Amino acid sequence: MTGSIVHELGPGPGNPRNSEGAFIRAGDQILFCYSAFISESDNDHAAADIRVIRSGDQGQTWSAPQTVTRCRDHQAMNIMSVSLLDLSGGRVGLFYLVRRTWRDMRMWLRESPDGGYTWGEARLCMPRDGYFVVNNDRVVRLSCGRILVPAAEHVPTFHGEDRPHYSPATSTFFFSDDEGQSWREGPALLALGGVRSATGLQEPGVVELADGSLYGWARTDLSRQYQFKSASRGENWSMPLPSPFSSPVSPLSMKRLADGRLLALWNPVPDYPTRRYPPRSGGRSPLIAAVSADDGQHWTGPLVLEDDPDSGYCYTTIYEAGDAVLLAYCAGNVQRDVACLNRLRIRRLPLRALDGLPGMAMYGIG
Repeated sequence: MTGSIVHELGPGPGNPRNSEGAFIRAGDQILFCYSAFISESDNDHAAADIRVIRSGDQGQTWSAPQTVTRCRDHQAMNIMSVSLLDLSGGRVGLFYLVRRTWRDMRMWLRESPDGGYTWGEARLCMPRDGYFVVNNDRVVRLSCGRILVPAAEHVPTFHGEDRPHYSPATSTFFFSDDEGQSWREGPALLALGGVRSATGLQEPGVVELADGSLYGWARTDLSRQYQFKSASRGENWSMPLPSPFSSPVSPLSMKRLADGRLLALWNPVPDYPTRRYPPRSGGRSPLIAAVSADDGQHWTGPLVLEDDPDSGYCYTTIYEAGDAVLLAYCAGNVQRDVACLNRLRIRRLPLRALDGLPGMAMYGIG
């Protein structure tokens, strides 16, 4: 496979799952915060803490984990799905979801003035009640300074054996224009129309394009990511339509590199009747990368990063570090790790590996 695996956090006794996280630079170190599950269960709603590991050599080696914040601090069922963001005054912002009940899951923010060694009190980022999913590494800062949080709202409909059923997701957006001190929800609410979907628009993400417009995407059960655009800093959005990115019910990740190119990572194989699905993998293999030098109108690739059919690769975070890109993602083998979400892998990919890739037969975004 391309690049090298530099670190893994596998499941173990009392820690059945290590899952999705985010990178940030603090001084001469790179921090990586992630969800460490601490009960006997690896379910999304099981107890988890947020932990941090550190690297002082551009992600080649990593320290032992330390706990940043605990589930019990919030008297919550679970905390997970970390994003990290630089805030003014050299502060680090730690965003994460707090699942209090089956009807209450919202994003909170803690700040560190000293590179993640100490943290202030947590404050809520979502001003109304609801059950919102925000993927890891999804909180973005726009060129105007606005902090944007893309979220999928799930409305409980009725209780099953151990949890509610939820209606198809709608995507909504929360903003802060004062460095996370206050928050509001945008007026736009995005839903799938004219199609039969059990998922709706789940796990949305956003990247800013060169002209200042925003490109957004969300996973669906329609064998494709759906896409939408905003020319108003996320206040209003176009109608969601199928994107160039085929996929099972699995997230897409996209970031802009320092040289201006867009880097996208996703599972390209959609659902089809004869495809083999190992238990608890969700069809999330292979994991591929593609690059665009013209804001998504043309793509080069694919660069295959992982392709074991008995494993799943998803919830990728992307971070550029010197002459390489650090990629952290779930990489569980269902025979060894029980589920594809239970093992966390960090891969170091040289930037040169993204050069000279062949063109792909994909139509442009937007």
